[in-house]
Amino acid sequence: MYDQDGSSSMVETNGARVDEMTKEEEELSSFTPKSPISKPYIPDELNDPTVYPEVLAAFEDAQAKYIAKLCRRTALFTSQYRRVDAPSCLFHHEHLHHIREPAKKAVLRAAKSIIRLSSSVDGEPLTNCCGLWIEWDKESKTGTILTTAHLIRSKHPTENHWEGRDEYDIKANVTVHLRDGTTAEGHYLYHQEHYDLAFFKVRVVEPVQLPSFNGSVHCGQDVFRLGRDQSMDLRITHGRVEYWNPASIERYHYMYFLHEHDDCLCDDDGGTVIDLDGKVVGLINNHLSASFVPSSILDNCVDLWRNFGCIPRLHLGMKFDSIRLLDPINVERMWRMHNIEEGLIVEKLENMLLGRCKDHFNQGKKLNAKIDVSIQVFHTDERVRRTINLNVEVSDHGEVIRESTYPITATLGTSAAVQSNQNVAGK
Repeated sequence: MYDQDGSSSMVETNGARVDEMTKEEEELSSFTPKSPISKPYIPDELNDPTVYPEVLAAFEDAQAKYIAKLCRRTALFTSQYRRVDAPSCLFHHEHLHHIREPAKKAVLRAAKSIIRLSSSVDGEPLTNCCGLWIEWDKESKTGTILTTAHLIRSKHPTENHWEGRDEYDIKANVTVHLRDGTTAEGHYLYHQEHYDLAFFKVRVVEPVQLPSFNGSVHCGQDVFRLGRDQSMDLRITHGRVEYWNPASIERYHYMYFLHEHDDCLCDDDGGTVIDLDGKVVGLINNHLSASFVPSSILDNCVDLWRNFGCIPRLHLGMKFDSIRLLDPINVERMWRMHNIEEGLIVEKLENMLLGRCKDHFNQGKKLNAKIDVSIQVFHTDERVRRTINLNVEVSDHGEVIRESTYPITATLGTSAAVQSNQNVAGK
């Protein structure tokens, strides 16, 4: 390898290796091995405390030192006897024995990119989350972290995500807990409310381990959730991707993690969901249940942020369910009654909305502009298909869809209907 001026970059590397080897040799030369742990005992001929009280006293002193040495050894992280408050599923679940070795390698590989973060406002703790490295700049010695925007969420008045009432404090103090036990200040870069993603940068001298992403994840797939607890210990939970459409109050791009009931999920919001190859297939975004944002959407979001400094999205003013996640009885009924066999794949729709925004920005256009979109819908009451033409907004805010409401102002049958001037989802 050669630099632009023709000099070899291997010279510096070899010099560094020589220095490292010299340091290791010095450490070895000054190392004094400790004596092995030996258990004290009293020989039979001296085992009479009335005749040899000084022997008994010496034995008790030696026995105390022996027990202290044992305790120090069992406290070492390499000891199999070290107690763990919450053993992982890969340690005590017999039904995972057939995948334990490859799963352990996958988990340990992916764990290198997972860190822990905490936030506070005016000295008052806000929350704790996990996150993962997505970039490291050698020149500036800074790393970029992707996590959930829950880290800086200051108000959460309702579980209905579509009402858009959550508040975020971008001036919150964020502390990054590094793997060596030190901490560093996290500096806010950007957050996106619809996908609940946040980006922070932090100064870190040593290179960080970046994760690998798998662009797809499917229902029924074996996966692991990874997070870190307050002590920075890794938390591992095995499960499968659930066959489940989001509830009406949740974002429709969510996917879900199904785990064993005896597994306790730690506070791993912002951590990762990985496959058996150790690749990231989702970012944990705990809402009502064990939800996560799938990796294909994450990939598009990160790409948009890197290129345009924001994550724009088309606001259609609609909610969706995926036909493929319905009960087969319902799917068959739709075919029988309406001749519909296939329909929406929500993940593909969401990536299409992001893709349209990417094209929009590549043309030099900006946020808050309007885009014409055509959607074909099937009206179940009339049993006809229609194409709807919409003029929708390009926005990086969370989409707001409120249910139509009307007040009861008189006796039954004489009420007036009033609709909100916000985006309204018809019943």
